[in-house]
Amino acid sequence: MPKNGQDWPLVNDMVQNNQRLLVFTSIQSKEASEGIAYQWNYMVENQYGNIGMQAGSCTNRKESPPLNDNSRSLVLVNYFRCIPMKKLSCEDNSRNLINMLHTCNGAAANRWANFVAVDYYKRSEGGGSFQAVDLLNGKLLCGCDDVHACVCSVSYGKWGMVKLVHQISYSYRVFAQ
Repeated sequence: MPKNGQDWPLVNDMVQNNQRLLVFTSIQSKEASEGIAYQWNYMVENQYGNIGMQAGSCTNRKESPPLNDNSRSLVLVNYFRCIPMKKLSCEDNSRNLINMLHTCNGAAANRWANFVAVDYYKRSEGGGSFQAVDLLNGKLLCGCDDVHACVCSVSYGKWGMVKLVHQISYSYRVFAQ
């Protein structure tokens, strides 16, 4: 696993080596004992929940190194409420999410997120979380605001050069009633 902010394997290389799964743990001892990457050695993460959704502010989660720590090469942006609210998720997963990605980019030393965590990822007013991932991929591939703009400026062969495929992670929560 890359150390001190070094690059991760290319997706193309991972596929060729039949090694496509990255697993992280929040238990530090598991890296030495089981070979599972201790997440705080490799990534920074913003605060989750309502505090992490304040417009214009992107602070790190207390367990995370500072967002601008370049020795951690991965950036995770959380954008979900403490208590999931389906009725508000359309607004949350639209322009507000895109704005937060820009805010966190600045807080993370001009690094775009590799991962985005939202609730109700299919709900939005417009492109939603899918548009957010298109934005992130576009920024990293060709510096554009949408990955679809990269098609004209990037040859097919270069698609294999993508360092990481961005993922939308979403969580299911069970509450006692």
